[in-house]
Amino acid sequence: MTVTKPDREPSLLERAAKVYDFTAHARARGGVVPPVQPAAPVVDTPVAAPAPAAAPAPDFTDATFLAIPEELRAPIGDEFGDEVYYPEDPDDTARIDRGMLAANGMIVPGAPVGPLAEEFRLIKRQLLIASARIAESESADKARMILVCSARPEDGKTFCAINLALSIAAERDTEVLLVDADVAKPDIVKQLGLIDGPGLLDALSDSRIDVEDLVIATDVPHLSILPAGTKTAMDTELLASARTRAVIARLLAANPRRIIIIDSPPALAASAASVLAMRVGQVMLVVRADRTPESELRAAVNILDGCEHIQLVLNAVAYVQGGARFGSYYGQDSAQ
Repeated sequence: MTVTKPDREPSLLERAAKVYDFTAHARARGGVVPPVQPAAPVVDTPVAAPAPAAAPAPDFTDATFLAIPEELRAPIGDEFGDEVYYPEDPDDTARIDRGMLAANGMIVPGAPVGPLAEEFRLIKRQLLIASARIAESESADKARMILVCSARPEDGKTFCAINLALSIAAERDTEVLLVDADVAKPDIVKQLGLIDGPGLLDALSDSRIDVEDLVIATDVPHLSILPAGTKTAMDTELLASARTRAVIARLLAANPRRIIIIDSPPALAASAASVLAMRVGQVMLVVRADRTPESELRAAVNILDGCEHIQLVLNAVAYVQGGARFGSYYGQDSAQ
């Protein structure tokens, strides 16, 4: 089938070619009219993206930066990378809030040694000496476990447990695992400024969970944390189960240098304290000065008698100028 092209009007250039001889001037000069070259095909050439605008010069107004002498500052572009200031894998290392520790009156790692740090040096030394004796005469595993307890709430047991852990972590040859076993009112993670997550109770309720995977390494050398975990209605029964023995054995075997400090519920407020006392080598019983009556102290000791070694720590003693053991030595007394 033949397709007939439709008729069209000639263009302006075609009509002009019929009237004018455009090559006449070339023939008059004896030249040769070059053949008309076909037009080159049009090729799409990629257009380069415009260069990004130069970043504005940084405005160094930070007080810390300005305090550095100019001759000691690194040239712009030669600064150290983030890997110098941050761990290689920040997801595996939790940063303890030093400001929160200071605001709560606790020991601050890396800060100058003060009276509180010296007091806990004395406390930990007595506990470590007792631990060595227990390891020789009784159980090496129990010797590496210390339960921190009190008779009533608000006596400062968690305060003492955290400071004891920070103090023992400063030892050269010891690792510390601080376990929050106050499952009714866990507070350790919050006081350290950490993010809460699964912990002890999760490992006790599910045998498929490796408790060591729940341990939180911190940026304080030799210190790690095990949160309380998800609450259940059977917390005391879980702590009294055979699974608890397996979990503790796993934590001890994971690091032979590890000492486990357990922050327990108050002895007269929750039955879990008596269950935990049977698992450890020592109990550090915190007594609040001018607040814990002798009758409650005796009742707490009776509840915790599953552990043979109970040490008493007097907390919140009023500071008397000139009478504190370490106050004048560290400059807390006024100049005479």
